[in-house]
Amino acid sequence: MPASSLLDFALALAVVAAPPQAEHESHAAGHPPAHVTSMEMSGALGSYAMARDASGTSWQPDSTPHAMGHLMRGDWTLMGHTQLNAVYDDQQGPRGDDLGFLAGMVMGSARRDAGNGDALTLRAMLSPDPFMGKRGYPLLLAAGETADGVTTLTDRQHPHDLFMELSATWARQFAGRNSVFIYAALPGEPAFGPPAFMHRQSTMMSPEAPITHHWLDSTHISFGVLTAGWVRDRWKFEASQFTGREPDEERYDIERPRFDSTALRASWNPGDRWSLQLSWADVESPEQLEPEVDENRISASAIYTVALDDERSWSTTLAWGHKNPNHGESTDAIAFETAYAPVRDWTLFGRAEWVETHELTPTEDIFSVGKLSVGALREFRVTERIRLGLGALYSFNSVARELEPAYGGSPEGAMVFLQFTAGT
Repeated sequence: MPASSLLDFALALAVVAAPPQAEHESHAAGHPPAHVTSMEMSGALGSYAMARDASGTSWQPDSTPHAMGHLMRGDWTLMGHTQLNAVYDDQQGPRGDDLGFLAGMVMGSARRDAGNGDALTLRAMLSPDPFMGKRGYPLLLAAGETADGVTTLTDRQHPHDLFMELSATWARQFAGRNSVFIYAALPGEPAFGPPAFMHRQSTMMSPEAPITHHWLDSTHISFGVLTAGWVRDRWKFEASQFTGREPDEERYDIERPRFDSTALRASWNPGDRWSLQLSWADVESPEQLEPEVDENRISASAIYTVALDDERSWSTTLAWGHKNPNHGESTDAIAFETAYAPVRDWTLFGRAEWVETHELTPTEDIFSVGKLSVGALREFRVTERIRLGLGALYSFNSVARELEPAYGGSPEGAMVFLQFTAGT
């Protein structure tokens, strides 16, 4: 690729600063078309509304609000989006802790369309998570990965790597609304699960990671992904070969791809407001501390989003995940989350979760635990493209009776946060 094109791609990370006359707004919220004409920008994978594209190659409802600014540089269309949260977190009980930290994402993409129906999309996503330290932030009932390569991180959410996605997607449209595509990433997201939680409209305003993360979407930052798929109208079928091992405790590096795991996913958007998916994955040695353990995973989810007037929306997700290791018992997890904007600039959000987990005690006994989180965000518009928000959430945790002595009963937690959003 010419050096000028690489420079244009880098500019996508700063597209939020473009003057209004240099941009073109996408479909207004509430009126995204089910299919697009030749004069409109289609999705990255085929001939459908661009609002359907979510993280990796996953889909969300066509009605999802999408007003990202576009900046043209020659034959390239650049897009950018930033969401950063400055959070103070206080988790109660003997296994709780408090911490101030910065989390979020900075995304940029560059797309070039050819006259023969081919389209190339480059995408980068960076995270400030490594700056919070290797131990991540306090989050009761969360577990998974390791903080130091020696012990399992428990009751804390691990930080994501600096590079969460570096990907290239090629798609070719043919025979009406049919298309085929190839997605390659280092790192990136294989064809498993719903969109990653920070991209789901039903929970993206919350800075709190779900405790169901490792059942539903923890593969979204795999170092080495190759996905091939077919899109026909409202259906998508895809297969991935990817690296099963989760990123290690070094958060700034690029890890060696292994391509040792497989995922299959079928997605269906039966109407503009719905997005359904069913997926399966054979994950090779996902945990650094348990290298002999492989997992079969299954995920199913339904997302329903209604675009309302005055830039408002209501989005709800119901998702189920199942893990069946080759050593040990299988476990399940369920998440229900919703975000509703009753008036412009206000968002109310909530999430209820239930998981079966063996990672909360050294004995590795399986216990059922639950979490209910509710919160609100008030946004203030600084400019047409920049918003500041002030928010808070409160979490209620439910633990099995056997765990109550260790947790001091059923402790609670809270977060207050300042949110910076640019690019929409």
